[in-house]
Amino acid sequence: MRVATWNVNSALSRLPRLLPWLDERRPDVVCLQETKLSDEAFAATFGGPLAERGYEVAHVGEGRWNGVALLSRVGLDDVERTLPGAPEFGGVLEARAVTATCGGVRVTSVYVPNGRTPGDPHYAYKLEWLAALRAAVTDPATAVVAGDMNIAPTDADVWDPSVFVESTHVTPPERAALGGLIGLGLRDVVRDRWPGERVFTYWDYRAGRFHQDKGMRIDLVLAGSAVADRVAAAWVDRQARKGKGPSDHAPVIVDLDTAPDGDIGPVVPPPSTPAKLPHRE
Repeated sequence: MRVATWNVNSALSRLPRLLPWLDERRPDVVCLQETKLSDEAFAATFGGPLAERGYEVAHVGEGRWNGVALLSRVGLDDVERTLPGAPEFGGVLEARAVTATCGGVRVTSVYVPNGRTPGDPHYAYKLEWLAALRAAVTDPATAVVAGDMNIAPTDADVWDPSVFVESTHVTPPERAALGGLIGLGLRDVVRDRWPGERVFTYWDYRAGRFHQDKGMRIDLVLAGSAVADRVAAAWVDRQARKGKGPSDHAPVIVDLDTAPDGDIGPVVPPPSTPAKLPHRE
């Protein structure tokens, strides 16, 4: 079973790329984030093409912002369209999580709040939302939580830690909240697979950062032991970040049981400026 997660940063904008990517990579389960569509608009645009490709769909959207989806060719059962206990922001329960059982695995597609800046109300909201996510994972062994976490787990997951000193995504409370989620028994399968490699999933559109490989690893696949033990390959499809009209995120792909493309490494193709992580004791 091939599981993928991708923050598409507007499903409509990514329409010319998303469907061909599904045809090329043929994932069985796909977690999408930032669809930026209502449920009705997503169904009108994607319902037919996805059904033709054999996908069942659970989409939770609010229109202009946010929006998450699960696409599955291996079943889509017991769908939960809200995150239990999730806080509101500005009086709105945002579209940031959807969960279903796909091929015997309980999969949650998540778009964690950005946080904006430390001290901003959105930052406190982010931490509250992460606490609700942790509480919602009731059977960690068979769970997959995948998506845009908006947290770089360690300094090794950003291109230059000094650039992010005053920023979100790297603060101790955020990393502690992510650690609490992992502490349930979930494993960061990409880092497990490639412990010493330079691996990013997001590159700002500005200043040619993609071509300089100045990125961050904030899109994660966290899996319980029953799933993580089945991982045959885990990689970042960097090719999907290239070319005309890309998202600023690349898909993360995890192959369970078999690896159709082989164990091809953390990025495809190799980064423009390859480098190993600094040595860590």
